[in-house]
Amino acid sequence: MRVVWHDLEVGSYTADLPLWEELSDRVPGPILDLGCGSGRVGLHLARYGHPVHGLDLDPDLVAAFNERALAAELSAIATAGDAREFDLGEDFELVIAPMQLIQLLAGSAERVACLRCAARHLRPGGSLAVAIVDQVQASPSGSLPLLPDARELDGWVYSSLPLEVALDEGAIVIRRLRQKVSPAGDLSEEIDEVRLRTLTAGGLEAEAVEAGLRPLSRHEVAATEDHIGATVVVLEAP
Repeated sequence: MRVVWHDLEVGSYTADLPLWEELSDRVPGPILDLGCGSGRVGLHLARYGHPVHGLDLDPDLVAAFNERALAAELSAIATAGDAREFDLGEDFELVIAPMQLIQLLAGSAERVACLRCAARHLRPGGSLAVAIVDQVQASPSGSLPLLPDARELDGWVYSSLPLEVALDEGAIVIRRLRQKVSPAGDLSEEIDEVRLRTLTAGGLEAEAVEAGLRPLSRHEVAATEDHIGATVVVLEAP
C-alpha cells in the first residue's frame, strides 16, 4: 500500500529532474540517492546511464525500486537503511537527497548525523545535493482547489487530494485526503499528514560545515500548480 500512495503522490513530479540530470552529468562515477522511494529520481538517472545506489527506510519502496530496475535492466540497486546511520561500503561522486528528505528528520542533531554519514560516503571533491523548502506560506482555508491524483490498480481506485499547507511549531504541515474504493464500491478514507521541519538554506549550510562539508552552490526549482518550489543546496567534500 505504501508503494501505491508514494507513486500516486510524488511519482508524477518532474520539475526537479532537469537539475538532478545536470548535477549527475558533471560527475563520472556512481550516485547515491537518499530517500530513493520507488525510484522516481534514481531510476530516471539510471536510464541516462548513471550507476545509482538508492537508500530508503521503507523496505516496500526498496523492493519496488529493485523490481523496476531489474525489469528495465538498469544499473541501479536500492538498500533498506536509515539516512541518519548507514554504511554501504562504497564511495560516491554525488549524493542526492530529493523531495525534502532532510526536513523529515527531527531537528538539527539528526540532520547533522545524516550529513556526516553522507560525507563519509563521498569521494574527495564529491558533492552532496539536498533539496529543501525554505519559503512557504500557510494556505487559507479552501484555497487549494486542486483535482485529486487518482489511479486504478487491480480493480481498486486510489485518490489523493491536497487539503492544506499549514505552519505549526517549527514545521510545515502538508495534509492530504486519501481515499480508496474497493472493486465492490466500498469507500474508505483517511487524512495523511507530512511534517517538514522548517529549515533555511543558510541553516543547512551551517550544519553542513559542522558535518565536515563546505557550501558550494544553490539552485532553485520552480513551483508548479501541484507542488511548492524548492531550493537545492549543493555541498562539497574536502
